[in-house]
Amino acid sequence: MTLATIFDSAEGARLKLSAARMGRWNRWGPFLAERAWGTVREDYSPDGSAWDYFPHEQAHARAYRWNEDGLGGICDRHQYLCFALSLWNGKDPILKERAFGLTGTEGNHGEDVKEYYSYLDSTPTHSYMRFVYKYPHAEFPYERLRTENKARGREQPEYELADTGIFDAGRYFDVGIEYAKAGAEDILIRITVTNHGSESAPIHVLPTIWFRNSWSWGWDERRPTLEKSGDRSIAASHWELGDYVLHGENSDTLLFTDNETNFDCLFGVKSGHAFCKDAFHDYVIRNNKAAVNPANRGTKAAAHYFRDIAPGKQLVIRLRLSARSALATGDPFASFDQAFAQRKAEADEFYKCVLPATLDEDSRLIARQAFGGMLWSKQYYHYVVQDWLQGDPAQPVPPEQRKSGRNRDWTHLFARDVISMPDKWEFPWFASWDLGFHCIALAHVDPQFAKEQILLMLREWYMHPSGQIPAYEWDFNSVNPPILALAARGVFEIDRERSGKADYGFIERVFQKLLLNFTWWVNRKDAKGNNIFHGGFLGMDNISAFDRDRLPPGYMLGQADGTSWMAAFAKSMLSTALLLAERNSAYEDLASKFWEHYIYIANAMNSITSPQDSLWDADDGFFYDHLTHPDGHREPVRARTMVGFVPLFGATAVDASTFNRFPGFHRRRQWFIDHRPDLIHSVQPMVTPGPTGKLILGMVREDQLRRMLARMFDEKEFLSPFGIRAVSKYHEAHPLVLHLNGDTYRLDYEPGESRTDLFGGNSNWRGPIWMPVNFLILMALKEFYAYYGDAFRVEFPTGSGNLVNLSQAADEIARRLCAIFKRDGQGERAVFGKSDLFNKSSDWRDLIPFHEYFHGDTGRGCGASHQTGWTGLIAQLLIGLPTSPRSAMDPG
Repeated sequence: MTLATIFDSAEGARLKLSAARMGRWNRWGPFLAERAWGTVREDYSPDGSAWDYFPHEQAHARAYRWNEDGLGGICDRHQYLCFALSLWNGKDPILKERAFGLTGTEGNHGEDVKEYYSYLDSTPTHSYMRFVYKYPHAEFPYERLRTENKARGREQPEYELADTGIFDAGRYFDVGIEYAKAGAEDILIRITVTNHGSESAPIHVLPTIWFRNSWSWGWDERRPTLEKSGDRSIAASHWELGDYVLHGENSDTLLFTDNETNFDCLFGVKSGHAFCKDAFHDYVIRNNKAAVNPANRGTKAAAHYFRDIAPGKQLVIRLRLSARSALATGDPFASFDQAFAQRKAEADEFYKCVLPATLDEDSRLIARQAFGGMLWSKQYYHYVVQDWLQGDPAQPVPPEQRKSGRNRDWTHLFARDVISMPDKWEFPWFASWDLGFHCIALAHVDPQFAKEQILLMLREWYMHPSGQIPAYEWDFNSVNPPILALAARGVFEIDRERSGKADYGFIERVFQKLLLNFTWWVNRKDAKGNNIFHGGFLGMDNISAFDRDRLPPGYMLGQADGTSWMAAFAKSMLSTALLLAERNSAYEDLASKFWEHYIYIANAMNSITSPQDSLWDADDGFFYDHLTHPDGHREPVRARTMVGFVPLFGATAVDASTFNRFPGFHRRRQWFIDHRPDLIHSVQPMVTPGPTGKLILGMVREDQLRRMLARMFDEKEFLSPFGIRAVSKYHEAHPLVLHLNGDTYRLDYEPGESRTDLFGGNSNWRGPIWMPVNFLILMALKEFYAYYGDAFRVEFPTGSGNLVNLSQAADEIARRLCAIFKRDGQGERAVFGKSDLFNKSSDWRDLIPFHEYFHGDTGRGCGASHQTGWTGLIAQLLIGLPTSPRSAMDPG
């Protein structure tokens, strides 16, 4: 299998056009967020209380400033024009226009979506997409979900929508929506509503089209228009986007209003607009015919369908959204079904090329939904920090406190791009280290998009002039692990291996910008200039006993993970410099620089000659953070956590003869080996070939590796039936307790949702299984196997007497990770926990949720339920781990 076969497919031909910026196949896609309310962008409060400033209760009647949201929706890549579903079951107090969830203060484990929807399929150009939403017949229990969850403590499980019994006896609709592009700007839409209940049930379906409000803020007062065109069509006109038409087959009526805030409804102030955003709520629910524009004109419109669906029956609605220039004459639905069938067949053809033929049916289902979810998780992200801080000309002046608040140092940031999101409801904003993992998986289906995403984070309108990469919108100043160098090299190699072409232009652009970021790390996060790095939480929120971003006064933390991430960063830069040196020998000097810097970092945290300064604990056989007290003395923070395994990440095996191809680098490397034995002594595997004749660029020595793996593979510590835990189970009976400055800090093993409010209590790194770090462990084990071969064998599990090599150990961990999602012998999936609804019902059991993290003992999904972003790495594991050492360092 090669990516060339993908490019030879019909979808591959469209990918080629998109990569060449031709054909506009990437102009439309699922770029609409699932949630725009409660975001930092929409927050203009003095104290940064984003959840409270724009809550869900206002979303139906209040215009968004920056981004739109909708249910299973699409928009153009500049989000001028949007399309999504609105529904009403005859009982809810509002139309169902967007997914509901709890805010950070309402949920007993932080914010959480309380709806069930699934991204079932998508091709990279979105020529075919499929989505399903579960809509109850009964009134949606908004207040019950709020009050019950708010009443529960962190020790209790979350109260979920299914727990209310609202889906019992099949009393719900499956609302499926499919999109197929007959042409790049000719989109076929099929909505299928299935009644699973035993009685007939009424439903109102309102496929809705609207323009993002760009005219109310005082920058550009031009208004686009929507107006009735014929009996069942809506014409859209925008000066940049052009003219479009939405045809709705057999609709009851067309409704029109404006995407304007209803000030009277929300704030008791007379609205300056006769027709507002919530008009369809009044029209459908309260039968207020005066709420909509009788002139059949506005900036928001819908085709209204009201049907009663018999038990087990379906309502099928067909629509077509087309650029007027792409619109054929005659019946817009004449070839509708044939075109849909063709695009669906082409999607099947595409994924037959992507996925190995050896995968069983269940694994193919999981992998395809993983890729589908990742592709659905693209979102138009709009945030101009300077304008956000200063406010808009036509709006009230924002509170002065904001100028000393969140993101005030990022006034250069100007975002209006389609970006891969971690989760379009829970995290509808980019996170730079998540994005690196997204791109590794995305490279298998759309390498051009993966490359563009990495480059985007490094562009001057994102990267700070200082060289810092923005973390995420709640605090761009936060520090995430420097993963983009490793991710870029992974994307480069996946692209090269599958296409047979190496995109040197891409990797050189990344390398040049990452020089700035590496320098920022060295200047800002090496406080003592001794190559022991800090960084704070570094993406692993509450993994420490205390908040690593906010140490007690006078304390300083030397971080095993921060230092190891920087070593991996230096290694990635070294390997990329040598790759580029194949074509330009000037890069050999930079390769020498990163070779030496890697050794400085490795020696600082793992020195043989100065073990008292090392972060390695010889007594425990583990790497620990070291806390420096106000009086200057240091002590290890003896937390057995994933932090201690980060020194393995980024290790790379390479043929011993590799460096001979670079004479300038080879001479400098040999000089360093000859003249700095004090440093080289700590990293002998980097200069002494192993049993396989290879070298390994890695800071962990053989004796240390054996002791670390004895803990990692111990089922009483890190090894779970479903992967490697983030905190050792040892801490279940032996919590870590620290007393600092009169305060007590504690770390327990917490395998499920967090029992503390550190970092909001939303995510939990104190015992669950996290896909991205497990993926890096697997890659490291494969590289150490390439160095040691079968000469290095370990017990797996520890104490079992079963000896395996490191490649076999990696394969077994990968199998356990896949077991989170695959059906077991009873036909159940661990990710569903003990839910009979999800495990037993044929309408639910194959709707795979890709959670943020997973219970350390049971594999149950926890946290964000649509984080196909980095959890989408499961597709990479099902396809198979990369095995070629060239993927990491050898220019080849």
